[in-house]
Amino acid sequence: MKSTIIKNTILLGSVSLLVACGAQESESADGHADSEVVANQPEKDIEVTIDGLAEHYHTGDSFELTAHTNSDLATDQSFEWLESQDGEFKTLDEQSDTLTYEAKEDGTQIKVQVLSKDGDVIGESEPVTIHIDDHHGDDYVSKRVYNGFFYNDEVADRELSDWEGQWQSVHPYLESGALDEVFEHKANNDDSMTAEDYKDYYTVGYDTDIQYIDIHDDSFTFTDMDGNQETAAYEYDGYEILTYERGNRGVRFVYKKISGEETMPEYIQFSDHIIPPEESSHFHLYWGDNRQELLDEVDHWPTYYPESYSEQDLVRDMLAH
Repeated sequence: MKSTIIKNTILLGSVSLLVACGAQESESADGHADSEVVANQPEKDIEVTIDGLAEHYHTGDSFELTAHTNSDLATDQSFEWLESQDGEFKTLDEQSDTLTYEAKEDGTQIKVQVLSKDGDVIGESEPVTIHIDDHHGDDYVSKRVYNGFFYNDEVADRELSDWEGQWQSVHPYLESGALDEVFEHKANNDDSMTAEDYKDYYTVGYDTDIQYIDIHDDSFTFTDMDGNQETAAYEYDGYEILTYERGNRGVRFVYKKISGEETMPEYIQFSDHIIPPEESSHFHLYWGDNRQELLDEVDHWPTYYPESYSEQDLVRDMLAH
C-alpha cells in the first residue's frame, strides 16, 4: 500500500513537471512569436490633411499651407510636399509641416506625404487645388480699363448672369477692423491720404443695411442685417458711361424693376470695373427709385463680394487692387 502511494506521488509529480515545462515552452514560444510580429509589422497608416487653402489667389501671391496628422510623428518620420501641374507629382524641397508656396499656375495641385525612416509612404493627404484668379487681368489693356481709361466701342451690354450668385456686404468687415490692414496698405502707396483718411472714405462708401444679395435668373433678393428679405424681378435697361472729376471713367449697367415687392428699388445699377460681358468677382451697387439721381451718386457705393469668401479671402483680394 505504501509502495503504491509512493508510485502515484512520483507519477503525479512527473505529470506536473511536464505540464509546467509545456506551459513554459508555450509561453516562450508565444512570446517569441509576438516579438517577431512586432518586429515585422508595417508602420500604421497616418491620416494627413492640409489646412490654409484660400478660395483663390492672384499670380505671384505667397502663402502657407500646413499639414495636420491624427497623431504626432516619430523622430524618424518626416513630411514630403509634392506639386503637380500636369497630373504627375514632383517633390518639393520642404520637409516640415508647413509649406510656403508662390501662386504661379492655375490648377496646380499640392499634396503632402508622411515618410517612414526607410522612405516608405505611411500617410498621404488628398490633393488640394490652387485656384488663380487675377480678375481684371494682368495685361496692359485690362489694367487700363480697370483704372477707368477705355474707348466707347470697348463697352458692351451685359446680362444679369454676370453677377449671378450669393453676395455679402464688406461693410461688417470694415466695422470689425478687419480691413484696417487694407487701409494701411493703401496709405503706404499714396502720400495724399492716411490710413484713417482711407477708412473714413470707405466707411461712407461701403455703408449699407443690406448684408446679403442673392441674384438668380432675373430676380434680386435683398437680406438686411436683421434677416428680413425682399425680392423683385428686373430687366436690363442699358448702360451709361460716366466721366469723373479725376478724368477717369466708369460704366453703370442699369436694371429696372418689372415685378415684385413695392419696397424693392425701381432701379439697380452695377459698377465693377468691367466693361464687356464677363463674370464679376465683386461689384459696387447703386439702388433707388430715380435713375438719373443714381447716376449722379459717386460717394456711396455699397460693395459686395461672394458670400463664400472668408475674411482672409476678402482682405487678400483687396490688397491685390
